[in-house]
Amino acid sequence: MRVNLKIMAVGLTALALLATGCGTKSGSGSATMTFWHNATQGPGKAYWEQAVKAFEDANPGVKITIEIVQNEDLDGKLQAAMQADNTPDIFFQRGGQKMADQVAAGKVADITSLVDKTVKSQLAGGLSVTMIGDKVYGIPTSMMPEGFWYSEDLFKAAGVDAASIKTIDDLVTAAGKLKASGVAPISLGAQDAWPAAHWFYQFGLRQCSKAEAIAMTSGKPNLDDPCWLAALQSLADFAATKPFNDGFLTTVAQKGAGSSAGMVANHKAGMELMGAWNVGVIGSLTPDQKNLPDLRFFPFPSVAGGKGDQAAMMSGNDGYSCSNKAPQPACANFLNFFASTEQQKLYAAAFSTIPANPTAADAVVDPAMKQATQALGKSPYTLLWFDTALGQKGNELNKAVVALLAGQVDAAGALAQIKAALA
Repeated sequence: MRVNLKIMAVGLTALALLATGCGTKSGSGSATMTFWHNATQGPGKAYWEQAVKAFEDANPGVKITIEIVQNEDLDGKLQAAMQADNTPDIFFQRGGQKMADQVAAGKVADITSLVDKTVKSQLAGGLSVTMIGDKVYGIPTSMMPEGFWYSEDLFKAAGVDAASIKTIDDLVTAAGKLKASGVAPISLGAQDAWPAAHWFYQFGLRQCSKAEAIAMTSGKPNLDDPCWLAALQSLADFAATKPFNDGFLTTVAQKGAGSSAGMVANHKAGMELMGAWNVGVIGSLTPDQKNLPDLRFFPFPSVAGGKGDQAAMMSGNDGYSCSNKAPQPACANFLNFFASTEQQKLYAAAFSTIPANPTAADAVVDPAMKQATQALGKSPYTLLWFDTALGQKGNELNKAVVALLAGQVDAAGALAQIKAALA
């Protein structure tokens, strides 16, 4: 995920001033740690550099070496490192079944007894996303509700009012107007598979009951429930209206101006369905590498006849874990450090995101992010991305959705592939 350049100078200055106040000053001892994150450029990269320095300054015996890994490469590289028994001491954590698989393999440290009491109290229920049972295996950093991130300028030029997009039919109409104005209506980076699959997640959330959608996240859905076939057919019908950018099957999600995020950043596409990290990603891909001034947000619209609550949302929570071999308490102390109110405010500002620590919520200033925060507050229930919840099986589910969008299978064929993946 990326970041907001407009407030970097203020944020990093504040970070320097807060360094001695936020660091764990004792108990870390001497330790050398490796740290993998996915902020490849801009203020996010700068944030972690300064955060590490601030922690090291407050803990003279600690040295942290950063390695940056592109987001789309992270899961594969981390899995390979774990298989080679060379897991980085501190690493990006997506939660769900992916975390459960890592824990089952003995690669993640149980830090239950090392979580700072203040941090635990402030995170409250938010800590549950990095817990299994009553054990804590990481610290969350942000909340990322999903919806449409759109260019207000392009919408106005095309005569589209985002507030009027309440149904899928409304979305089809809006896409038609955008196409007529000369831009791609909706950008999609289907080469990376997961952005395409998120469309199925959203249709599933709308078509299926709360209980059935939750069953999918636990890996035990009733795929014979007609709602899943209806979700795939809804996606196929929507795709048949040709709302996506030309070449969407070979478009990547986040790398460069030609990516799906880059198309929105450079006013080549009207909108993109994505999680809340997109504010920072889009901002990093604008010509001046600043947040897109006209970027705004609206939630996924309703689907006629759906059994799910039509205001429900998909969301994720980013966080970080310590490896089973990480030096303790130094590793857990670093996680506690960046979960503090002061650091969470700086993190939220740098990454243009919603902080996991509610005491830092006033750091959310981006207009689009505020809209996303408001929509999240109205959501009756929020579910984790299906692929994250399902672990490696989720990757096969994603491939089935791409096959549907590529015309290789119909809705029934895609469902058969999903059944095989989850068997």
